[in-house]
Amino acid sequence: MVKDLKQGIDRRVFLGAGAAAMAGLAAPTLAQDTGSTVEIEAEITEVSRRNISSFRSLDWKPYFSSTRNGAVLVDTTSRALHFWSEDLSVYKLYPTSVPLTEQLTRRGRTKVVQKIVGPEWRPTPSMLKRNPEWPSYVGPGPDNPLGSHALYLSWTYYRIHGTHDTRKIGRRSSNGCIGLYNEHIAELFALTKVGTQVLLI
Repeated sequence: MVKDLKQGIDRRVFLGAGAAAMAGLAAPTLAQDTGSTVEIEAEITEVSRRNISSFRSLDWKPYFSSTRNGAVLVDTTSRALHFWSEDLSVYKLYPTSVPLTEQLTRRGRTKVVQKIVGPEWRPTPSMLKRNPEWPSYVGPGPDNPLGSHALYLSWTYYRIHGTHDTRKIGRRSSNGCIGLYNEHIAELFALTKVGTQVLLI
């Protein structure tokens, strides 16, 4: 079982990951606590590397009263998503994209209400008003801004989803949703269920 995860990611691991990123390679990183090693599936890229100082493991206790049904914490400041399984045997940390502006950012408690592989995308009325050149509908596939998988939240129009445009990760680049690399959303999709609690801070 995962013990207290307050200790940050080992500096030596991040130096190695940073060196790999400089070479243009994906590098998994490890967070270490006093008795166990927790794998963090974090692809360190040029766009997310600048946020590396705040990209660290966290303990679930300051944010949730329990991990019933699993727990997802999205930190919009550090642009990171944390996941804890209900029994605490799994902890994941992923780099994310976050909303472009504070006006588009929503914070608070919600939950996963639907899970879709190959989601369709329809821009909201406000998106179309800001971007009238956008199509009103995009089907599943490589042109879909929701990527390969999507977790629909109880808030209307808000999703945690993948992206085919990997340049967006680590940046303020969305219209309100939280984006992950497709390989990371596929993994998170398998770990979560309808009812998984979500907190955006």
